[in-house]
Amino acid sequence: IERRLLTAGEHKGMLDPFLPVDPAEQKHVQGLLETIHRQFVDTVKAGRGERLKGGDEVFSGLIWTGEDALELGLVDGLASPGQVARDIVGEERVVDFTPRPDFLRRLAENLGTAFTGALTSAIERPVWR
Repeated sequence: IERRLLTAGEHKGMLDPFLPVDPAEQKHVQGLLETIHRQFVDTVKAGRGERLKGGDEVFSGLIWTGEDALELGLVDGLASPGQVARDIVGEERVVDFTPRPDFLRRLAENLGTAFTGALTSAIERPVWR
């Protein structure tokens, strides 16, 4: 197996994990990350205003539970989509627009699963005649 990297543009292979780190490219990407993070923090602070509690640890990259986010002022409340639709939007019926696989795809997946299960069982417990 031979690795090949084909690109068009001087920096198109930037951050390729199989190439040595280019200090100039690393500096560029780090600058982008810091700018994006600062923009994010500024936007959240402007949007949440006085409701925001806590200091810089809120923006450290840690993950917060809903309860933590409520305590820190990152959210106004905890609710399901149905609750929000009823209580805030005033809509009783919630429609889920998540794409669903069509009938043939579901059938093929179920047959594939059944076949794989049967094949695995046959391999694990061969029948000798």
